[in-house]
Amino acid sequence: MSNSKIQMLGFVILTTGLISCASCSSDDSSTTDDSEFNELAVLEVNANYFTTGEGSVSLTTVPCTLSDGTETDCYQIVTTSTPSDHSMGPWCPDNIADDTEAGGIWLESGEVYDVDGEFIENMASFYNDSNWLMYDENGDIYVTDSEEDCINAANPNVGEEYENFCVECLPSYITDVSQTFLIPITPVLQNSPAFFATGPGGPGSNVPSTRGIALNGVEFSAPAPTDRILGAYTLAPFDDAGGHINVHQGYHYHAATGYSTKIEQEDEHSALFGYALDGIGIYELLDANGEAPTDLDELRGHTDDVRGYHYHVDEAGNNNFINGLKGAYAI
Repeated sequence: MSNSKIQMLGFVILTTGLISCASCSSDDSSTTDDSEFNELAVLEVNANYFTTGEGSVSLTTVPCTLSDGTETDCYQIVTTSTPSDHSMGPWCPDNIADDTEAGGIWLESGEVYDVDGEFIENMASFYNDSNWLMYDENGDIYVTDSEEDCINAANPNVGEEYENFCVECLPSYITDVSQTFLIPITPVLQNSPAFFATGPGGPGSNVPSTRGIALNGVEFSAPAPTDRILGAYTLAPFDDAGGHINVHQGYHYHAATGYSTKIEQEDEHSALFGYALDGIGIYELLDANGEAPTDLDELRGHTDDVRGYHYHVDEAGNNNFINGLKGAYAI
């Protein structure tokens, strides 16, 4: 994008390579007191960070209109929703004797649990509900084993015939899935953030449910409806990368566990591993020293003099990425 076009949008290039939001008000509650920057700044989306080499992700530049009316350029990201940088699965173990290698994970009350045979065996105790019994007298676990069962068991009005089933949708069910995302190349910060409609971020209104996209092209989805899943006496585990499959959406993440492509930072700041729908970078929670930031705002964002304003992902056990968008998003 040309400098003249950036200036028309209210942005100016700083000598550090950051882009400053010249239209943000000085009393914005999310601004920083950093002496080097008297206004919030952001980095442009870097197309070179995406894993386009394997053919599962492609980026093109297209004109777009953002939620605040800004006309600008976006990256149109077309993805097969299958990661090229790690394998998918497993999700459900086959028998209650199976170890952690045979299953995925479950997110509950801020914690990450291995879905191994022992977890399945102890579901009744874990949830204090004797109706949980997901295995037969031989210890074999009831697992969906067809695309039809995958679709039916993932239905919000799942039938009683799927009670006490571990729901496992396989990569072979999504060979023809393609998704398209638009994210602004140059983030346009807003004085009033947009909170997501679900999850811990707030009630929201017309904000998209998708949080963003990983560098490998996999969607960062809204929190998984774990209460609804459990309420049907089903379990739909995530794999160790925090993802699982439905046939319409393909493979998608509900948590960040460190498996996908990341861009390490030279100053030991936590690594970049994706972008939110507003084009602002999403970084891992912990830095190279294992420390989490302590000054995040209500969106899970803050600013520094290298990356400008950016987000840090939530803990995996919270079934969440970020709580809302500081920037305008494509409509």
